[in-house]
Amino acid sequence: MIIKQAIDDAKEKIEYIDAKILMKHVLNVDNNYLILNSENELEEEKQNIYLELVEKVYKGFPVQYITNNQEFMKLKFYVDKNVLIPQQDTEILVQNAIEYLQRNKSCKVLDLCTGSGAIAISIKKYVKDAEVVGTDISKKALEIAEKNAKENKVDVKFIHSNMFENITGKFDLIVSNPPYIKTNVINKLPPDVQEEPHLALDGGRDGLKYYKIIYENIEKYLNPNGTLMLEIGYDQKNEVLEIFKNGTCLKDYCGKDRVIIWNRFQEK
Repeated sequence: MIIKQAIDDAKEKIEYIDAKILMKHVLNVDNNYLILNSENELEEEKQNIYLELVEKVYKGFPVQYITNNQEFMKLKFYVDKNVLIPQQDTEILVQNAIEYLQRNKSCKVLDLCTGSGAIAISIKKYVKDAEVVGTDISKKALEIAEKNAKENKVDVKFIHSNMFENITGKFDLIVSNPPYIKTNVINKLPPDVQEEPHLALDGGRDGLKYYKIIYENIEKYLNPNGTLMLEIGYDQKNEVLEIFKNGTCLKDYCGKDRVIIWNRFQEK
């Protein structure tokens, strides 16, 4: 079987882009190689490996956990089953954080529930003067975040902490993509999402557990003129704005409510 045929067969089961990604992974080649060598014969051993991976993705296993790679903010991040896969929706939060820091020249940033470190690392990469701290309750997630910081050549301080537990000092900007899925909804999510760590998905009975924790602690950790930016579920705008009154909501690329921006002075 030639490479092109194997990919064409695979796209009957999985997305075409995933079929190509898996082939590049199996052959350890780039996109240009696939274009120039699509008529080449695929070795039987490679073909068997490829078909096994296609079947795995077809059954709901994330392709990113196979390749251990996800692009975010034009940077590459290592991911595995210990961290959520960074999604394009979250780039809205990061882009606004970067613009805020550049505009206000405020440079102390806290990223709660950092996971792979995608948010913290991206902010540091594009705002070099920022002092960025990332926290997570998962030690394994923090190991991955450290690895990603090193690979992306940025200096981010990572702290093992259950939310604010081990945090000291105040910050100009606090950002977070906390767990926000209702507990009883997790087992109804698509199979690929269910493969992601439930610790990073489960937002409690109402999905608002961690937003409430942040609100309860925000005065202690956010500077008087500081700003908070939170990712939310597409249907959580009103509920989160009930907690962070007078905040504003931004939409993602698909037009869905995605980011809450709140300043301490707005509530006064």
